[in-house]
Formats: sequence, C-alpha cells, structure tokens
Amino acid sequence: MPEMDDPNPSGHGTDNKPVIPATTDIPSPQPTKTPMFQAIHADRYQRQALIRKIEEVHRTALICFVSGNRASIDRDDTVFFVDLLHNVQRGQDLDLMLHTGGGDIDAAEKLITLVHTWVGTARLRVIVPDYAKSAGTLMSLGADSIVMSDTSELGPIDPQVILRDANGNAIPHSVQNHLDAYEALVETLKANPEDSAARVLLTKFDPATVKLLEAVRERARKFAETQLQTGMFRSKVGNFTAIAQNLLDTTRWSTHGQMIGWQAASEMGLTVDYCEPTSERWQAYWQLYCLQRLAVKDRAKLYESNYASLCAEGSS
Repeated sequence: MPEMDDPNPSGHGTDNKPVIPATTDIPSPQPTKTPMFQAIHADRYQRQALIRKIEEVHRTALICFVSGNRASIDRDDTVFFVDLLHNVQRGQDLDLMLHTGGGDIDAAEKLITLVHTWVGTARLRVIVPDYAKSAGTLMSLGADSIVMSDTSELGPIDPQVILRDANGNAIPHSVQNHLDAYEALVETLKANPEDSAARVLLTKFDPATVKLLEAVRERARKFAETQLQTGMFRSKVGNFTAIAQNLLDTTRWSTHGQMIGWQAASEMGLTVDYCEPTSERWQAYWQLYCLQRLAVKDRAKLYESNYASLCAEGSS
C-alpha cells in the first residue's frame, strides 16, 4: 500500500484550532510524606535509619524482633516475620536482633525454621542485646553464632507448664522439677516400700500428667539438638547433646529465669561472638535496642527492618 500524506501537516484541526496531543511529556508530581505524617513517625524513621547504617557497616541484612515484658512468642508472630523477610534477598547473610522472655516452643520452632529456610546456606547471626530466654534461647541455638556482650543473657530451656491446683488456680510449674520430685518418690519407695509418707505423696501425681511432662521435656531436648545441628554445628564438630542437656539441667540452673551470660554460654560450647560494650559495633546495637524498647509497651511486640516497622499486641 502506498504511503499517504499527512492530511494535516500543520498540527491544526480542520477548524484551524491546535490539536491537543493524547499524551504529554510533563511529569506527574510524585507523592511525598506530609510533614505531620513524618512527625508522627519520626521515631520509626530514626530507628530504620540506624538499621540501614548498621547494615552498610556489616554488609548484612538486619531484622529485629523485640518483645515487651509481658508479651511472649506465639503463632501470630509468623505473619510479621514474613513481612520482615519480604525485602530480604533469599540466600543472603542475615542478622536477627532478638529480645524475648520466651513463649510457645512450637511457634519458636516455626519462626526460626522460616528464617533458616530463607537464609539457606548463608550466615545467620542472632544478636542478643539484653535477653533471649527459654524459647528465645532455643531460637538462638539455630544461629551460626550468637552476638553477646556484658548485658546479654540466655536462659535455661527447661519447659514450663501451667497446671491447676485443687482450687482451680493456674500455677506455672517447671517440668523438670515436677518430674524430679516424682522420680525421687519412686526411688524412695523402691528403697523402702513401707514408707507411707512417700506413698501418699506419690498418689498426688497423675500418671497421664507425668507422661505429658516427660514428652514436653523430650520435645525441648530434641528441639535444642536439632537447632544446634542445623545452626552453629552444621559445619563444625560440637557436642550438641551435652549442650542441650546442660541447658535443661535444673541442678545447675536452679530457676527458669536464671542468667546465662556470654562466658557461661561460651564455656558450655556455644559459638559466641563477644562484643566489648564500648565498641562502636555494640554501641550501635545497643542504641537501636534502646530506641526499640522505648517504642514497645509491656504487652506489645515490635517487628522491624530497614523497610518494615510493625507493632502488635502480644499474648501474655
């Protein structure tokens, strides 16, 4: 088909009016945050700027999970961890800043497994600025190393269960202490079957409850061993069985909240990356943690990265 001449080379319509192009090259203004919005979220932007600075220095992505004093790890944390990992490249080195008093062991396993799967064969470090107790300690065992300083503490992993007394009151019990008492009574009766006091006390133990507690104890031990095998001992030799047993030992750790500092953690065989409290590295971690703790109420939990910042009410 032959080319046709432009019927209107002048760019004007048939009524001699200019033809307005369908599109223009004039750029549309990009939306910006309003001054009030920025003022309301100034604390968040300050923390995220610090996260980006830490990431630039250490060339490692950093995500943070900081709990209030009365909030615990639970299943609801999963969706927030997914958000934290959303902009983290899979297979990338990752640091997880962790502050928690513990919580649901099954939820803790799901969270650290999620992070492990995302990181793959890359390096995972857990930074403990203050404390990661109980289920938080179990999560930490899955890291290649635990970054600690003088303020840092882990805790025993002996499980705690809520049992109701004769009046229906919910009372927390150490699983290990409960089983120790049961086993002591059994041994007493083996040695002296006529011990009436031991026999009466033994009747207060429900066999089904004893079996349940034994299963819970075994669950914690296996979880600890698995985390150590897939975490800090995946590429080196370590006695993960002894470490798990040590963390469960209520004769060494007389209370569930007892502090396990960086020295004790190192002595039992954990891979601890110790930071001097006055070092620039630790001061940056500590400043970030202090800012985050101020943002978290007792029952709340903060999930934060260089992009996401989410705060949610937690279970107590």
